[in-house]
Amino acid sequence: MPELPEVEALALDLSGRLEGRAVATVHLAAFSALKTFDPPLSALDGSFVEGVSRHGKFLDIGVGGLHLVLHLARAGWVRWRDEVPAVPPRPSTKSTLAARIVLDDDTGLDVTEAGTRKSLAMYVVRDPADVPGIARLGPDPLSAEFTRDTLADILTAAGRAQVKGVLRDQSTIAGIGNAYSDELLHAARLSPFKPANSLTPEQVDQLFAAIDAVVGDAVRRSRGLAASELKGEKKSNLSVHGRTSEKCPVCGDVVREVSFADSSLQYCPTCQTGGKPLADRRMSKLLK
Repeated sequence: MPELPEVEALALDLSGRLEGRAVATVHLAAFSALKTFDPPLSALDGSFVEGVSRHGKFLDIGVGGLHLVLHLARAGWVRWRDEVPAVPPRPSTKSTLAARIVLDDDTGLDVTEAGTRKSLAMYVVRDPADVPGIARLGPDPLSAEFTRDTLADILTAAGRAQVKGVLRDQSTIAGIGNAYSDELLHAARLSPFKPANSLTPEQVDQLFAAIDAVVGDAVRRSRGLAASELKGEKKSNLSVHGRTSEKCPVCGDVVREVSFADSSLQYCPTCQTGGKPLADRRMSKLLK
C-alpha cells in the first residue's frame, strides 16, 4: 500500500510532469472507483493543472479550480504514459485500469489497481475537505505542528488501544500505514501490541524520534525518483516489514510475523518484545 513517503514523492514527480499541461479528458474504466458526481468528471476537460499535493495518503491534483483526488488504497498506483492510446479504454472488471487521464499533448496517466479487492477511490471536488477521508485526517508527521507533545497527547487519548493500531489510524496520525508502523515500532524498540497510554516518557521520545527518522529518511530517499522506481525503493529499505524469517539488521534475530484475517505485521522479538515471540493475535493477549 502506498504510504506517506511514496505519495509525497509521487506528488513531487507528477508536479514536474504536469506543470503547464491541461487535462484533455479523463476516461473512467472502473465505474466503482469514482465516488462523486457533482462536479462531474467532465468538468476537468480543457482545464489546466494548477498543482499536485498530498493529504495523508491522498493524492490531490488541482485542475481549473477543482480537485481530482485519488486514494490508491492497498494495490493502486499511477503510471506515466509518454503516449496514450488513441482508443479510449473499455470498462472491464478484468482489467487493472481504473482511469486514464489524457493531457493536451497526448501524454497521460493510468490509474491502476491490482488484485480482485477493489478499494481505489477517485473524487472530483471543489475543496479537498469535501472528501470524507481527508476531512477526518489527523496531524501530518511532516508538518511543524506535529511535535513530541502532539504525539504524547495522541497516545494518552488512545487509552489501551494497541500502539500499532494508533499509528495506522488516519484520524489520529495521517499517512502511516501497515509497513511504516512496523518500521517505526522496530526503530523505537516497542511491541506492536503495547497499550498506547502505557508508554513511558522515554518511550514516547523514542517513538517520536523514530517517526522523524524513518518517515523523514524515506521521504528524502524517495524525492526525485520517478513513479516507476518508488515501490522498489520502499521495499529495499524496510528493516522488518515484509521480511518474515529474515535476520533483523540490528540484532540478527529472526524477524517474526503475526497474521490477521486481511493483513499481517512483522517485528523483531529481541529488539521489541524482550526476546518473547508474540502469539497469534487471534488466539492470545499481548505478550509484553
